Formats: sequence, C-alpha cells, structure tokens
Amino acid sequence: MTGKLTIRRAGPVLTVQDRGRGGYLAYGLSRGGAADLTALAEGAALMGQSADLAALEMAGFGGEFVTDVDTRIALTGAEMSARIDGTPVAWNVSHLLPAGAVLSIGAARTGIYGYLHVGGGFDLDPRLGSRATHVSAGIGGILQSGDTLRIGADRSDEVGKLLVPEDRFGGGEVRVLPSLQTDLFSEDIRAAFESTAFHRDMRGNRMGVRMNFDGPGFLVEGGLSVLSEVIVSGDIQITGDGAPFVLMAECQTTGGYPRIGTVLPCDLARVAQAQPQAVLRFRFVTMAEAVEAERRHDANLRALRGRLTPLVRDPRDMHDLLSYQLISGVIAGNEED
Repeated sequence: MTGKLTIRRAGPVLTVQDRGRGGYLAYGLSRGGAADLTALAEGAALMGQSADLAALEMAGFGGEFVTDVDTRIALTGAEMSARIDGTPVAWNVSHLLPAGAVLSIGAARTGIYGYLHVGGGFDLDPRLGSRATHVSAGIGGILQSGDTLRIGADRSDEVGKLLVPEDRFGGGEVRVLPSLQTDLFSEDIRAAFESTAFHRDMRGNRMGVRMNFDGPGFLVEGGLSVLSEVIVSGDIQITGDGAPFVLMAECQTTGGYPRIGTVLPCDLARVAQAQPQAVLRFRFVTMAEAVEAERRHDANLRALRGRLTPLVRDPRDMHDLLSYQLISGVIAGNEED
C-alpha cells in the first residue's frame, strides 16, 4: 500500500535527499545529496531496503508529520527529540507510525542533520537520475508546512529494530589528503593547520562550512592568484582572510581559492554533523591510508544489517530475565516531562 506524508509544521530547512547525482560536474552541477550519507545507509539497514531511496533531511529541527496510511519509519543521523502522539520514541530505531498519528520531531541534541526514512522511500519524480533536492541549483526546494510527499510501496512490515550509529557527532579527527595547492603552503603553515583546534561556524550550510579558530590565519603568498579550476565536496579552501572553508554536498564546481587539502569522503559527515561547540582537528594522510580508510568504511556500511538488534528482546530469549529492564529503549529516555 502506498500513501502520503503531510508536513503539518516544517522546521527551517527540510529537504528530500538521496545519494545525489554524479556525472554533472562538467555542466556546473555538484553531486548534492544527503549531507550525511552514512545516515542514509543506517536508515536503509533499519528499514531493510535500498540506500538509494530518498529520505527527509532535517537541518537542526524537524517538525510535525502525519501519514494517511500505517507507515514504517526510521530515525537516523543527528539525534532529535521525537514523539508519536505525545509518546517519546527512540532514535536510531524503526517504528510504526499509525495512520493519522502525529510524529513530532524537535531540535537536534547531537549533530546537525537528522533523517526521517519511510518504508518504500519518498516517491518523487527523479530529475537527472536522482530525487535529491539541490537548493543552490534550483532542483526541488525547501519543504514548507502543508506540503505532501508521496510514499513508495513498502515490501516489509518489520519494525522495532535498533542500530547503534557510527560515532561522528562530537567533532574529532578529520583525515585530509594533500590537494593540488597543498605545496603552496609552507611546512610551518601545514603543521599549524594540523595542530589547530577548529570549530564549525554557526552559519555553515549544505554548500560549505567555515572553520573558526584562534590565532593567525593560514594565508599563502600568491594564494589569491590561483586560477579557477574544478573543485569538489571535501575540498578545504583558504579564503582571503586565512580561514579554512570546507566545501559540502552542494558546493560550487569551480573556484580559485587555494586548497590546503581535501577531506576524505568517509570523514565528511563528521564535519557536516559537528555542532559549533565541537572541536575538529585535521590530519594529513597518505593516499594508501585514504584508500584503506574508505575500504573499511564501505565494509562497515555493508555490515550494518548484521548489527541490528531488537528494540525489546523476546523474554524467552533472556536466560537472566531479572537482570533486564524490559522497557529500556522503548522511549528515548532523555525526554523532558
């Protein structure tokens, strides 16, 4: 059965996202897609469906949602407060959203981007091979209160699955490959770049994130004379005031600021999900280290379904029943009264 989801109250930036569209850099269109691709894979594992299906990306705050048919949902990415008809529900879990019940999703507690997945995905008409909204390119748009989204056909009825997410919401180390202009920066500047504690600027968005820091900037002589050339998400441009600017999913496709390095794709979600108070530190790695990191990340994503556990275990499977809190995990556990 298919149905529709209605947005009763929209958060500030709600967009439909999938893995994005590749192959269009030469035409001035970056890949786009979800800011946190790992969250898409986690949602697909919880729902037992393809990671290519579209989900709802919520930046900082969710909203209120209603479906007209019983619908399986999963919540991944940045943890946000969530309730179904006023009852708190857990994040990183698959649930049943009954027809007519109100799903309320509040502010992010950790990270920036949360994701609402539905069984069958959101059934928008593909454009250039993707259902992803690309706001800066004018493909799709930010969703508003009263908008509705078609839900695709769901081939499963399984809910109540829990997945412990990959740790990427509290800042930490971000691995970087040398870029085309890395050698323009002196060894002292590169060393200072690696030893500096950075904080994501509050004004970051899906195009890019400025890194705030204490101390002098990372200017390079002749940096402003670099010719404009192809750039991609993950590139770290050093702007005219010496501040690093990490390009994100909807970045432009050409630029002339010097690039001190490029964030590994598997670490880019750590930058996207860092809240302003979180500390980020960049570390240069070799190509061999980068390839191995990406290989391990892909293997971890493929293994997600094998890490699912029941939200509430069958008491017949619990040999030491009295040691369990049987309601643990049914609700988020950190909700306000």
